[in-house]
Amino acid sequence: MDLAHPLDGLDTFPWASFSHAYGTAEDVPGLLRALAGTDPGEADEALSELYGCVLHQGTVYTASAAAAPFLARAAAAGHRTADVLGLLGGMAESEDEYGVAPGAVRAAVAEQLELLLPLLADAEPVVRRTAAWAVSHTRGTDTALPELLARWAEETEPAVRAEVLAGIARLDRRRGAAEAASVLGSVRKASASAPRAEPWRPATTRRSGAPDTAAQARLSGHDQEPSEPAVVRLAALFARLDAGASWTESLHATMVSLLPADSLRSDFDLARGEPLAAVVEALLARDLEPDREAAFALVDAALRDDRAEVRAEGLWAADRACMLSRGAPRRLAEGLCAAAVDDESVIGMASLLGRLAGAAEPAAAVLAPLAGRNPDREDDHADRALAALALVAPTRAAPLLAAGLGRRPRALDAATRLWDAESPAFPYDGELLDAVRSRLSRPGELSGNEPWQLTALLAGWGAEAAAALPELCAAVRHLPGQAPRALVSVAADCARPDRDVAVAALREAAREGSLPAAKALYDLTDDPEPLLRCLEQELGRGGRDPRDAARIAAELGSRGAVLAPLLREALSGPDEDTTPALDTDTALAVALWRVTGDPGPSVTVLGSVFDRAARSPWTRWSVARAARATALLGPAARPLTARLEAALDDPVQASAVVPALIAVADPAALDHAALAATALTSAESGADPAGACEALEALGATALNGDHLRRLAVLADGDARVVRSGVENRVIHQDEAFRNRARALLTAFSSETAP
Repeated sequence: MDLAHPLDGLDTFPWASFSHAYGTAEDVPGLLRALAGTDPGEADEALSELYGCVLHQGTVYTASAAAAPFLARAAAAGHRTADVLGLLGGMAESEDEYGVAPGAVRAAVAEQLELLLPLLADAEPVVRRTAAWAVSHTRGTDTALPELLARWAEETEPAVRAEVLAGIARLDRRRGAAEAASVLGSVRKASASAPRAEPWRPATTRRSGAPDTAAQARLSGHDQEPSEPAVVRLAALFARLDAGASWTESLHATMVSLLPADSLRSDFDLARGEPLAAVVEALLARDLEPDREAAFALVDAALRDDRAEVRAEGLWAADRACMLSRGAPRRLAEGLCAAAVDDESVIGMASLLGRLAGAAEPAAAVLAPLAGRNPDREDDHADRALAALALVAPTRAAPLLAAGLGRRPRALDAATRLWDAESPAFPYDGELLDAVRSRLSRPGELSGNEPWQLTALLAGWGAEAAAALPELCAAVRHLPGQAPRALVSVAADCARPDRDVAVAALREAAREGSLPAAKALYDLTDDPEPLLRCLEQELGRGGRDPRDAARIAAELGSRGAVLAPLLREALSGPDEDTTPALDTDTALAVALWRVTGDPGPSVTVLGSVFDRAARSPWTRWSVARAARATALLGPAARPLTARLEAALDDPVQASAVVPALIAVADPAALDHAALAATALTSAESGADPAGACEALEALGATALNGDHLRRLAVLADGDARVVRSGVENRVIHQDEAFRNRARALLTAFSSETAP
């Protein structure tokens, strides 16, 4: 092939027939010309744009496959070779394919191996290294593996050698593991017979965090030097892990000897950006007790190390372990306390300790001294420590928060748990109540979320916060979105005189058009008239998001019938398929049914929501919300059965669809056992574990067979967390909540099905 003209055929290619992340691929020829041109600035910009359109956030398209031959020729011709190899490798690696046949892009890159494999011998180490990574992702074992093995026999540059070994392991795990064993065994003297590798076992000394000194002595004695550099040994360790090799004493000692390992990380394998955390994750993924204990022992050893940089890597690994393993918090609590050697280390682990909440209670003694520092002035470190303490040991944190209120925003946020409405209220504390009253009496000093947070504290305390009624009543005017909600909670169980004071304040605010005040007044007095007037004003304004008004209107039931025309006018048009539009129509459909008692129009609206949502892959949760609304209508929504069934294959939607089908479909037409399996799959995939519990509860014990109960038992009692993604602050808490609910279901179902 004539590499002097790598873009031959570019102009005759039908680019308009292909697409990328931003639409038609007609701009790709210009980008390829700039990439292969003589202007470095234009080449840089073209490369960046190519990454953005043919490998957009890891997704590949038809244009990706079409561009592969031209990119390979450009790389082989010396145009930004390493960078273009990185792009080709990323395209081959991707399994996030949009509008293109599965594996088509990878195959297109693999077809260019004839051009790419010679780059394994390039004079530049960075080119050789990137080439090894790229060609191994083509899965072209027959073609690429022999070339990588040949490179492995010749390569001397450590970073390149590590990537070649990783590539061999990627294409052939058994061969990679064999080469890795040779690398790791080469740390012993050539003249000595290597001792048999012992399976890793949790020794008593290691449980206290001490490393296995005997194994380390075998590996790092004064007369024994590793024959391979650290980066190659780390690659070998991963190759052994990926091949499923047993974790041994020597592998434990090797990993410990490589710490700190951050400098050894691969530029390409982002999933292993933190080497120690990646090893821990791989061990935990095996879901076997010996491997779990091995993972915890690695973390514990790092947390107890004398070097700050090693302890920092241990903290990252501990964080990852706790996000993946339900047993990790208990097992690692002592090591975390041992790593808290100074204020900086306490701050470094404060976020993790807060997420562990009560499971990290032993760390309260570590947090408290810093949390109570300088209460009379702003202190970010003290604030972070107090925020963690508020979640770990809230009773202990309450007086400290009282002393620093107004100067501890993170701690106040943690105490009020704005991120999780299901969390229990922060413990009542008289000093904290006085401090809250003092802050509310000076509204001009409040900032950020403080109005929400202070009133949330009072709402959580209910009648115990009755002393704050004067401040709350005064705040109704200048905190109209926050104070009314708190007033309801505090005044509901108060004596009649106090309750009357709250009602008077709310009635005055409702008269001035405050919807939150009118809703609070309705909750306290059951008087719908002020609320109806405010809802008519809110819905009649137009151009605003009517979801809140629709939800409130639904609570009025038939007393809100006068609102029906306004609710109909607020519905979206048939071409509006954005998430806000779909969710608004779902809320309006429920409200219309509640206030009129006629399900027919609501069924029509929800049918439209399902149809419009089917146009976009980004509206899956809108379908789930529409399904939950459909369930409320019962058999009257039976015309929507086919639309519900169409969503069963999506784990995100299935948990909401199952109860909806039970509520609306013909019972004789439902396969309850299959629906139970679908709900369990939704939980096992982590798509919607909480919704899966609702679905199983709706199905009942009779729908579950022995295999279903076994799967539920794994979800309830297994070590691996089921909730693994989402808002970082909520993952562990949500998983524990799911675990408790799954256990309750398992107990109930097992007792119901027992003979």
